[in-house]
Amino acid sequence: MNIKLQILGSLFITMVMTGCANKINNGKQNDDFDVDAQLTYCVKQSTNALKLIPNDGNIPRSIATNSKEWNYVDYKDWTSGFWPGELWYLYEFTGDNKWKTAADKYTNYLAPLAVTPALDHDLGFQVFNSFGNGYRLTKNPAYKDIILKAADTLATLFNPKVGTILSWPRKVPNMEWPQHNTIMDNMINLELLFWASKNGGDKSLYDMAVSHATVTMQNHFRPDYTSYHVVVYDKDTGKKIKGITHQGYSDSSMWARGQAWAIYGYTMVYRETKDPKFLDFAQKVTRVYLDQLPNDLIPYWDFDDPAIPNAPRDASAAAVTASALLELATYAQDAVLAKEYFNKAEGMLKELSKNYQSGDKNTACLLHSTGHKPAGSEIDYSIIYADYYYVEALLRYKKLKEDEQSLLTYKSN
Repeated sequence: MNIKLQILGSLFITMVMTGCANKINNGKQNDDFDVDAQLTYCVKQSTNALKLIPNDGNIPRSIATNSKEWNYVDYKDWTSGFWPGELWYLYEFTGDNKWKTAADKYTNYLAPLAVTPALDHDLGFQVFNSFGNGYRLTKNPAYKDIILKAADTLATLFNPKVGTILSWPRKVPNMEWPQHNTIMDNMINLELLFWASKNGGDKSLYDMAVSHATVTMQNHFRPDYTSYHVVVYDKDTGKKIKGITHQGYSDSSMWARGQAWAIYGYTMVYRETKDPKFLDFAQKVTRVYLDQLPNDLIPYWDFDDPAIPNAPRDASAAAVTASALLELATYAQDAVLAKEYFNKAEGMLKELSKNYQSGDKNTACLLHSTGHKPAGSEIDYSIIYADYYYVEALLRYKKLKEDEQSLLTYKSN
């Protein structure tokens, strides 16, 4: 069975379980969420943002509280792929070639990354969000070439003695350099390796990605399935030295965006491998996150910050998780779980759309993200990766809702 029929089949089970022939959920509670209106809002915000960006290779990253001015980065910054990726999503939504042109422009700023020695693990965020989405929508062979070269570059950071990719190949506080460090964010970058291994790259890239996911699963989580941000390994023996935080409240706390990376990452790894151990694990790391969310479904920056409820929220973690849950809902074997994942994702998108949109405050899509609180960086900011995953989640939601009628047609034939 192909992936689309798997998705439709899972949603069909959910609809049957809820006794609903043409909606994923009972009643009319979903009718008040106009996903096209939210995507159109993102088109408007990004149209205005385009007018502000200087034509000099700069890429927007974040906007400070009560400011309208973007902070810009160059192609080397780990966030550089989110803006062109967002533009590709807007092209996908609108079909308007102006977005294709803009996306191509900012995507090509990142081309040097493919042939530069790896600065860190973030090549997936940078290259797959930009060139990856571009190739998916255009099949431009030049994009494919960049993706394959970038995957080979990322692979140079893989340490076979440890079984994971080195995240930061340089001195970072508390990482015991030159020992081997791996951060939870790195799970997202595995998608670049999976894709390359299936589209002309070396098959060893697949094995590296599976190894990284497996070793991370074994060492990066506490007994309750909350994630450390970082694990430090002995670079020569592969032995785990310690699990710590870098951006969370403490070494024992659940940093919201780190847990969101885990949910998203293991959902993606299951998609690419179809190994049920990864689906099981994705559901376990999801469970602890969902069970500790506040009622409005938008997490505080760290679930264990003692300042809660006066701690900053993190819209970016909510956007990442919403997107992941929409995909996870299509894989869940249990119809009750599938329904819960979909409903929670929908609730997150509703709350972000109602109370977190930037509106006329600035030209980003969302407010109230938290970047690196322990460093005092980007606290209560608009941040580009929140916008990227928000648009991605909206598109995934739209496609799932539109597939409901396709499902009914398929099941009746």
